[in-house]
Amino acid sequence: MATVKSVCVYCGSSSNVRESHRDAARELGSALAQAGLRLVYGGGQVGLMGLTAEAALAAGGMVTGIIPKFLNRHEIGHTRCTELIVSDNMHDRKYQMAAIADAFVVLPGGFGTLDETFEILTWKQLGLHDKPIVIADIDGYWALLLALMANQFKENYVRPEHRELFRVARDVAKILPILALEPEPRFSLKKNWL
Repeated sequence: MATVKSVCVYCGSSSNVRESHRDAARELGSALAQAGLRLVYGGGQVGLMGLTAEAALAAGGMVTGIIPKFLNRHEIGHTRCTELIVSDNMHDRKYQMAAIADAFVVLPGGFGTLDETFEILTWKQLGLHDKPIVIADIDGYWALLLALMANQFKENYVRPEHRELFRVARDVAKILPILALEPEPRFSLKKNWL
């Protein structure tokens, strides 16, 4: 069983999205706080990112936001985070988020969320970490992505054993139970591996 103290959440920065996705972000933020888990996220105050952080803070949780300098200059950094880390660039932001998190959850999002998701999956595939990853397929949002991944397995671009790199949760209530059943990671991310 994985010892999870902090969860990195990848999600969208758009606010013009389905209410069910907004509800899922709030529900996850609250659930993490109530379970005593630190939220690690991209540090923004907008979109699903901001909603997740606000819900965690409102429930008394600890929130670490990591935002690159250029985005923070545009005043979208969430100033009420328990801890706001300003990184030099996007790559350093992603590394820091991955390094301090014990697990990863992917909520609906756009290109940036896909970038973060595939990078953390690839790092796990390459053996750079073995932390749990859960894709939250809220309302079937990731169904086409999951179908594409199934085709990658079928066409032998991804090895069959790599199906175990991630889990899928169809709703937020299943995320923490899934994480609790994951094996204890044997090692964490090391910067000199990248």
